[in-house]
Amino acid sequence: MSDTFHAMFDAAPAGRPCVIAPDGRVSTYGEIGARSRALAQGFARLGIGRGDAVALWLANGADWLAVFLACARLGAMAVGVNARFRGGEIGELLRRTRARALVAGAQQGKLPGREIFATVPSADLVALNAVIVAGAEEASPWGGHAPVPIDRLCAEPLRADVGQPDDRAMVFTTSGTTRAPKLVAHVQRGIAAHGRDVAAAFGLDRPSSVVQMLVPFAGAFGFAQMLGAVAAGCPMVVPPAFDAGDCARLARTRKVTNMVGTDDMLDRMLAASDGKRPFPDLRFFGHANFNPALVDLPERAQERGVTLRGLFGMSETLALFAMQPEDAALARRREAGGLPVSPRGRARVRDVASGALAAPGVHGEIELKGPSLMAGYLDDEAATRAAFTEDGFLRTGDLGYATADGGFVHLGRMGDVLRLGGYLVNPLEIEATVLENPSLAACQVVEAQVEGGVRPVAFVIPAPGATVEEPAIIAHCRERLAAFKAPVRVVTVDAFPTVEGPNGVKVRRDELRRMAQKAVGSGRQAGAPPAGIQRDR
Repeated sequence: MSDTFHAMFDAAPAGRPCVIAPDGRVSTYGEIGARSRALAQGFARLGIGRGDAVALWLANGADWLAVFLACARLGAMAVGVNARFRGGEIGELLRRTRARALVAGAQQGKLPGREIFATVPSADLVALNAVIVAGAEEASPWGGHAPVPIDRLCAEPLRADVGQPDDRAMVFTTSGTTRAPKLVAHVQRGIAAHGRDVAAAFGLDRPSSVVQMLVPFAGAFGFAQMLGAVAAGCPMVVPPAFDAGDCARLARTRKVTNMVGTDDMLDRMLAASDGKRPFPDLRFFGHANFNPALVDLPERAQERGVTLRGLFGMSETLALFAMQPEDAALARRREAGGLPVSPRGRARVRDVASGALAAPGVHGEIELKGPSLMAGYLDDEAATRAAFTEDGFLRTGDLGYATADGGFVHLGRMGDVLRLGGYLVNPLEIEATVLENPSLAACQVVEAQVEGGVRPVAFVIPAPGATVEEPAIIAHCRERLAAFKAPVRVVTVDAFPTVEGPNGVKVRRDELRRMAQKAVGSGRQAGAPPAGIQRDR
């Protein structure tokens, strides 16, 4: 049995298609495996070895997979960088992981990667020794580093893999209880086991299986689906970014059998497709509920031949930890959660008031156990200890209830973490960025439904005698944060709504959400220029 990612990858038939690009170019398992060995030797010549961190700032594709595989062969730790991150976020990630190398795409969406990287604070780059660039020859320096084209990094193949089952292999960012996101580390043994479990539960080992990747490899959602495909030696259709029309076309022409994504993605793909059954080969669409406005999507999808199955996962457990049963009624399949995909997976719910385990149907905190659980939070032993029960279950911080068959239904976060752009985001991160403006005394961020999804709205209290400039604050946030984290509105208030509780005065975030929805209005476009400052009383 393969207990490392590289051994699991190498077990796939070498001639089998692995990555199918939108233009039809095919990279086989054998070709990506060979490229990874050449990259691994190139990394080794740069002094990268077991335990070192390599940051991956690449779009989905054969290069992302080859670089990750090269890290696994060396026992190095890959750090997933969200393609939508900007200078402050990238710098913090490089600094905290002490990344020795950054592998970046020459183009990051509509912007050159070099321009974004130029905004990374120099103090965050002290551990960085090399910048490797994919996609184009780069001559200009990247933050003081002469860029190395990825093809020039390739050397003679690595003679022997050194990565071990207990080596840290992948780090994800997730929301924490402080401004800085937590860094979730997974070891090779766990990701290999999860790949095999996902492959079996999703039926990816069937000969006709074809997966389409809708979400980034750099996040737990896309990473877990990639693991399942690799474990099964299954072809992956891999567009570099999500475009509803393109992905709908590829699902039809490439006879895609499996997709996972957000409800927003499926809704847009259906809207971009004609016909009663736009995806005739699709067995099911595993979905996560991110848009509360799409309550009718399961019925609409079923009418067009798309079977939805609710999922659950998080960075700490890897995504696709659980999935609703295939034969369940739509009322259950539409819910997030399900049965653990691993035969060794366990789920339970703890009553928050009593601290006792809750009976099926009783709401409480979801606790999970299985082979895909994280090794821990990077460099944070206290947070790691606090995350687990004495008998090894992860305290998820999520609200839900157990089902009689050993599964569970996920209802939402127990705290105030926001769901933005398909990611969980701590509002403290946005609030801290807003408060970098000296005209402000306080800030609270909540979410609101706008055209195109869910976006943050910031409520601010001005400093004495100061004038609040909404456009400038939004522009500042867009420079420092990924676009989906930047507030769509900055609303000035005299005070936040509060309520007196047993532990003191608390801000009424439910009331702020109501005010936020009023502020954005029903017809306002996400990201549109603000109409001006409004004082909401």
